[in-house]
Amino acid sequence: MINRTSKINRKTNETDIQLELDLDGSGVTKIDTGIGFFDHMLNSFARHGFMDLNLRVSGDLHVDGHHTVEDTGIVLGQAIKEAIGDKKGIKRYGSVILPMDETLMLCSLDLSGRPYFVYNVELTTDRVGYLDTELVKEFFYAVSYSSGMNLHIKQLDGSNNHHIIEAIFKAFAKALDEATKYDERITDVLSTKGAL
Repeated sequence: MINRTSKINRKTNETDIQLELDLDGSGVTKIDTGIGFFDHMLNSFARHGFMDLNLRVSGDLHVDGHHTVEDTGIVLGQAIKEAIGDKKGIKRYGSVILPMDETLMLCSLDLSGRPYFVYNVELTTDRVGYLDTELVKEFFYAVSYSSGMNLHIKQLDGSNNHHIIEAIFKAFAKALDEATKYDERITDVLSTKGAL
């Protein structure tokens, strides 16, 4: 099996990001974005998706968390795309309905190469910890578009904002893990076009 890893460094006037991703890891992480709750969510993502993730972000948090979260999404999306490679032999689709206490979250995705993002989530607080809740949508939008992924996130139930956000990250991890798995019946790419 090929080594499905990526390493991306991205520096702008707003953020400096170093990210290393191993799609076929075991959930080992070293994460520091400067936003504790965001670190917790990314750790959950890697752990539940069985991916190793090393991430260091230095962002303009004196302004707010927007650039840090959005740019991390951009870089993570680029890393996912790079690590997947030519997509030969992978399932392409992943879908999960994930429970977390009173919350029930659906995440479904297609590694089609055509980005599209649908987000039906109702958050009722402005912040959880030091993460602005509106940035959850911005993060996944950035991941979707920089990876070329069709991504649907739909809240089926839930009232606790911490649980809702954590369920999103975990459901995304499980769906991505499913989509990137190899299926021996797929000898090329799973597309009538012959390319993804």
